[in-house]
Amino acid sequence: MHAQLLKEIEEEITDLLSNLIRINTTNPPGNESTAAKYISKQFKRDGFKCELLESAPKRGNIVTRLKGTGEKPSLLLLSHLDVVAADPKEWSVDPFSGVVKDGFVWGRGAVDMKGMTAIEIMVMKLLKKNNVKLKGDVIFAATADEERGGLLGVDYLLRNYPEKILAPYVLNEGGGLAIPTRSRNVFTVQTAEKGLLWFRVKAKGTAGHSSLPNLADNAILRMNKVIDKMANYQPQVMLTSTVKHFLAVMAREEPALQEPFTRLLANPELSDKILDELAKIAPHLAEEILPRLKMTITPTIIHGGFKENVIPSECEAIFDCRILPGQDTAKTIALIKKLLNDIDSEKLEFEVLQAQEPSESTAETPLYNTIASVLREFESNCGITPILMTGGTDSRFFRKRGSICYGFHPMKPEVISGKVVKLEHGIDERISIENLVFGASILYETVKKFMS
Repeated sequence: MHAQLLKEIEEEITDLLSNLIRINTTNPPGNESTAAKYISKQFKRDGFKCELLESAPKRGNIVTRLKGTGEKPSLLLLSHLDVVAADPKEWSVDPFSGVVKDGFVWGRGAVDMKGMTAIEIMVMKLLKKNNVKLKGDVIFAATADEERGGLLGVDYLLRNYPEKILAPYVLNEGGGLAIPTRSRNVFTVQTAEKGLLWFRVKAKGTAGHSSLPNLADNAILRMNKVIDKMANYQPQVMLTSTVKHFLAVMAREEPALQEPFTRLLANPELSDKILDELAKIAPHLAEEILPRLKMTITPTIIHGGFKENVIPSECEAIFDCRILPGQDTAKTIALIKKLLNDIDSEKLEFEVLQAQEPSESTAETPLYNTIASVLREFESNCGITPILMTGGTDSRFFRKRGSICYGFHPMKPEVISGKVVKLEHGIDERISIENLVFGASILYETVKKFMS
């Protein structure tokens, strides 16, 4: 059976997204309240009652809901309103113009994640318009501050108004994009994400004239040892249940992957060798899989020195460490400190800047099964796999409170000039109108089927 695409919503959803992109919510400073008020106006046209909850001036979160009978658990449709910065000089269009051309809506946030906000607004409107008899509440929340950690968005709402947004099931960003294989599309559902640990290391030394380097103690050279130590550390390989499931599905889907992925599942300790071999035939895939098997530590910012002929007494670097579900932040901090002990530890200072725990939801749920069956209604020859995201989303706040969270923004691969491209956070970010309609159609049918 092939379900019908909601072609009649094409104009409305395109306008919705275009107008949302025009509201510049670059974070910082955010200014999400303007976007929240625009959404509120759209909802009020259809008789929804919305609440605008500001965590700080101009940092707005918008919440509304459709009541159900209470026979089923409630479902939250979650998105965030803030976007990352965009340099207009690098773009071929104004990043905040929301221009519609070549079958795409262009602008910062088109994919991450105002496109999904527009889709979720349409789902709420369609449920109401079509008078769908809901057995559980369907909640909509578009929040502030996700791109900077979510403290003024989801975290604020869960601490102050949990009854307004907490739900046993949550649909959010982070998955849904199909992976094209030789014979069909394999749609992803984000069931897990890595945790984040940002830390600063400060190396101390003794200043001196750079023409007499032996008489000083160069903090840059000490920092060099720190960076070397982090770069050369070989973390333990760990296969999470999501990654095991993903490897098993992809081994079945793609004949070329069957041998390496089956071997990887049986011998995870040989992952480096197996992925080196895979890189010869599928370099991009090998690069994508490696950080999903182990913790990563990456230096991202370094400061040291102030004058050409002065050896600096201080140098500092910031590192971005990502840990897998099942790994623990406190144990990771202890491990990093132990690694640093080998390098004049009395001349090093360590500071945690931000920590977010990893999180994972099981794929063995009625919601996951509903997603799979609806996808097959629209595309009978498609595959479905859970996926681990190497970055983080607001889903972690809900998983911590026991919610089942899936990243599911249904999209077919965007093919531009014959190439499949990733546009999230990128220059000339855009989403095809075809994918907007496809995403809204899939999500509407999923929510309708799951909640009625």
